[in-house]
Amino acid sequence: MSEVIYPQESVYNLIPKERVQTQKPQRYMSKFRPSVVLEKKLTKDAMKTMGPPKVEGPSPEKYLKKHSKEPKLPEKKQCPKEVCNTCSMKKPAVPARTENPPMGIYTKRDFIKTNTAMPMKPQPTCVDTNKGHKERLGNSGLVPKYIKKRDYGEVPEYLLQRNADEQRAKEEYDKFVREQTDQGAMKHLSDEERHAILERLKSNWDKLHHEYQGLSLVTDTLSKKAHKERLEVAMKQLENDINLFERFKTVFLSNN
Repeated sequence: MSEVIYPQESVYNLIPKERVQTQKPQRYMSKFRPSVVLEKKLTKDAMKTMGPPKVEGPSPEKYLKKHSKEPKLPEKKQCPKEVCNTCSMKKPAVPARTENPPMGIYTKRDFIKTNTAMPMKPQPTCVDTNKGHKERLGNSGLVPKYIKKRDYGEVPEYLLQRNADEQRAKEEYDKFVREQTDQGAMKHLSDEERHAILERLKSNWDKLHHEYQGLSLVTDTLSKKAHKERLEVAMKQLENDINLFERFKTVFLSNN
């Protein structure tokens, strides 16, 4: 409940009020305070002893003289003429008259050979922008470099291996079919029989398709819906059989 504030000249102000003294909590004091104070004092005291307490001043006798900081050259030694004119390394001896000069070694530039040599041919380049940017024709991809390879025009090894595997698998299958045929377990259909069966399948599909086209557009009864689904399933089966006979030229039938 908030305290009611009366005007200054109110009768209620004559009643003495009790003063409530609030006690402040005890001030927080860290337990590490003495150690921190001691550590700070030690670091400050250590700074006082940095460097020598007294430095000896420069002596007036050791003043800076003129040209004292310029670099000085070593003293020149005088040697006798006999020592200065002699050389430690000996020159090669003069070749004899009977010796042949070395061939193929040119100590100087042979201007005759250089001028009579074939001129260097310019590298073929192609310009690909209107700014004049050019690139060597060999690196542009316009020159067929692949025709200069050693194995150009040869079948890769992996294709040869794949063809050999396919041929081996085909031979094994033909061998298996031949064995089954010899045993009488399978019968080979001739081309005439295969064409006859294919024609019958197509005629059956035409009949079913003609019957399917004659159905009513509205399948409002269960019988109409079932008849339509039956025709669709039969036509789909005939289409699969026709595709099978058209794709494979060799057909085997089991005697069982």
